[in-house]
Amino acid sequence: MIKEKLKIIPLGGLGEIGKNMTAVEYGEDILVIDAGLMFPDEEMLGVDLLIPDISYLLEHKSKVRGIVITHAHEDHIGALPYVLPQLNVPIHCTKLAKGLISVKLKERKILSQTKFNVVAPGGHFNAGRFTVELFPVCHSIPDAVGLIIRTPVGTIVHTGDFKLDYTPVSGPPTDLSRLAQVGSQGVLLLMADSTYAELPGYTPSEQVVGQAIDHIITNAPGRVLVTTFASLISRMQQIIDAAARHDRRVFVIGRSMSDNVRIASDLGYLKLPPGVMGRVEELSRTPHDKVVVLTTGSQGEPTSGLVRIASRVNPHLSIMPGDTVIISASPIPGNESLVNRTVDNLFKQGAQVFYGSRTQAHVHGHASQEELKLVLNLTKPKYFMPVHGEYRHLTLHAKLAQSLGMPDAYTFVLEDGDVLELNSAGGKVGTKVSADNVYVDGMSVGDVNSAILHNRRMLSRDGIVVLSVAINKHSGKLVGRPGIVSRGFVDAAEARELLNAGCDLVADLLGRCDIHSVTSGFIDNEIKNALDKYFYDKTKRRPIILPVQMHV
Repeated sequence: MIKEKLKIIPLGGLGEIGKNMTAVEYGEDILVIDAGLMFPDEEMLGVDLLIPDISYLLEHKSKVRGIVITHAHEDHIGALPYVLPQLNVPIHCTKLAKGLISVKLKERKILSQTKFNVVAPGGHFNAGRFTVELFPVCHSIPDAVGLIIRTPVGTIVHTGDFKLDYTPVSGPPTDLSRLAQVGSQGVLLLMADSTYAELPGYTPSEQVVGQAIDHIITNAPGRVLVTTFASLISRMQQIIDAAARHDRRVFVIGRSMSDNVRIASDLGYLKLPPGVMGRVEELSRTPHDKVVVLTTGSQGEPTSGLVRIASRVNPHLSIMPGDTVIISASPIPGNESLVNRTVDNLFKQGAQVFYGSRTQAHVHGHASQEELKLVLNLTKPKYFMPVHGEYRHLTLHAKLAQSLGMPDAYTFVLEDGDVLELNSAGGKVGTKVSADNVYVDGMSVGDVNSAILHNRRMLSRDGIVVLSVAINKHSGKLVGRPGIVSRGFVDAAEARELLNAGCDLVADLLGRCDIHSVTSGFIDNEIKNALDKYFYDKTKRRPIILPVQMHV
């Protein structure tokens, strides 16, 4: 009997869309699956990215045998530039994933110290006591794979992000025959993509998008601008193919889009018909009915290509009547207002905009309910753990498994940091590990915490008041009148009287206080408390109050 426990430790991606990272641990070996990022919501002011908390991995650094990447989307690879300097381990991935990851690591100047093990779909590698097989799955990027992980306790199947598209634009369809073979041999645990577990039926084929884009380009009188995720290589191929069919040239705007087009074409994953690609400098000299622009900005990001074009700050292109814009992506939850603002701006400038339910110019790359059922039936796992989704997605996926006859006790709906322990005696959720959000703010990683975000929210909502006092260091008496300024708190009309009254309040407070007998911290605290109460009574707002003491 095997007494050692197999541990499954999600460090990101459960109860959220993005930030995917899972550790598989047995004895002295840990294999990490993916290292993704997540974009902040509107409450996380100033935060650029969220990445997983890897403190558990750092505590067990000697056990980590490597990171295996299922595919090269940001929510699966975006944390690598921040994780690898702390956790210098090999990356196991496919050829395209290596190319796209390398660009990110080169920007952070850590590419030369990173070890890659390139594994083709269908290939194997060993990581400690784990043997890992990569099997092809269909997703919205070539070279996407699922994982078959052989462990001393049993076999784990991790689907990665997938759907069952029998007519994929690029690459093979999801390898159902391999899943059936593994299922017949016995699967201990299935970990399956839950992103669209809410949707009944089947996910449409990517070819539907190609047909929709081709139809729009056929009827477009002028320039056509298409925005999508920079990592949707299959989508880019369809846009380029449609442009070539209609004798249009393709111009790429946006650094990440340009980088990915170059890498994917260099590696053979993107086929570029002769003469179809143009340099952006040639755009102004090209007839409008011969132009397709491929750009970033599908999420309304303020610095993205489409938003800069719509804001008339792009040096090569501005929107004008007769232009057609296709938004070939769905808004990430939290980005809806940014996308809607961009769409409104494009309409105001005379563009015809195709977005959302108005067109079939986007289909998602994740399995719907009937596809999820098929994978469950093929693999016939003993235990099931839904992954990759918000909590409702995980719960609905678990109920889907239970509807197929899987016992409730054998399905595990976990959150980040929960530890699933499996051995020959059964499975249970053990002790929780640290799995908080780590905030990336500019060049700072992990320095921003909840207190800083709270202060930023207060600043954005109620502003700041800075009060300076000069104190005679010999007598301990206030020298002159306190100085006070505010920003974002009250407008000029009401500021003078209110702030002057605040100065009088502080002068009276310090006049009654024996400054020699108390600390500077005590004085600051008394000033904050007095002004906070006064300003709230007068305005029902609570600005951040920053006292400054000068001893003269």
